[in-house]
Amino acid sequence: MASLLGEQLFEKSGQGPSPPKDFFQLIITKNEVIWTSWKISLQLNYRGASPRELRTSHQDFLHSKMLQQQLGTVLGQRILEYTISLCQGKFDYLERLPDDMMLRIMSYLQLKEITILAQVSHRFRKLCNSEKFWEQTVRNRCEVCTSNMEGIARAMGWRKTFFTFFHTSGSKQQK
Repeated sequence: MASLLGEQLFEKSGQGPSPPKDFFQLIITKNEVIWTSWKISLQLNYRGASPRELRTSHQDFLHSKMLQQQLGTVLGQRILEYTISLCQGKFDYLERLPDDMMLRIMSYLQLKEITILAQVSHRFRKLCNSEKFWEQTVRNRCEVCTSNMEGIARAMGWRKTFFTFFHTSGSKQQK
């Protein structure tokens, strides 16, 4: 599983709260947390100022309440909690799987499970709503996908094709 981890584990950037509105970037690598800030100001003494960069080990980050507070203020509590988890070695391997592999795994799920998965994260919602996913779903349910069927699916969309030809809702009675 360690091979799924690249050198950079996470990256997020954002603008700090008013009044200064400085810009910040967080990068978490396998070994360190990098916190970069750019001063945004109209004052002459800050023009051309180079960004400040703080590099700290995961262990040092876990003990730095001041840095944690700053990160939480700028990027939010959820990102702070995720950063702490990464620094503690708690990696979300499922989130790191390539899209093609995730789509293959998703092909084994029931439609009800897909609707729940789509609520887990932005990435899963995007995958669950993707044309690739719905094409794969139609092809899995279609014994032979003829060129006519493919043409219809391309014209109306794979998702709409699935719900038109392959899905029976619980409210409809099959005869």
